[in-house]
Amino acid sequence: MLHELNALAAPSAALLVERGQSVAVADGSTGGLVSAAFCTIPGATKFFKGGGTLYSIAGRKHLFGLPLSDWTGLRGVTEPYTLLQATAIRDNFGADWSIAESGSAGPVDHPHGKPSGTSCIAIAGPDGFTMVRMVETDSNDRIANMETFAKTALAMFHEALTA
Repeated sequence: MLHELNALAAPSAALLVERGQSVAVADGSTGGLVSAAFCTIPGATKFFKGGGTLYSIAGRKHLFGLPLSDWTGLRGVTEPYTLLQATAIRDNFGADWSIAESGSAGPVDHPHGKPSGTSCIAIAGPDGFTMVRMVETDSNDRIANMETFAKTALAMFHEALTA
């Protein structure tokens, strides 16, 4: 699977290096697969600022550097929540671009009621650029969902870079 993720990440990595830009990642139900994809690229330190896998409120506090009040009224696996993650990790890591993912890989539904196989992916870039998309696999297969969410995030990122 890392070979597939590498193939999806490589074109974006090349564009980032060519432009002198960088990316930070907030993995959720992808479990670190988006970050891992960038780490498979030799010389990743030229474009990958880092990131983290978010599974708790404490993690959110450290990864994004935002006060709890900024999250008031937001729920995981929604566009506003994931977009806030994307802009916060981009800004907190001093990156030009960011990818954030919040989802329910399964086999059970997300604690906030989103069905298993649902993910929200957000991209934040320079000059206020944003892109947000919901993904629904209609599957309870945790590993397959994680792979699909990561592949979708990487494809979306390349789409954003070439838009």
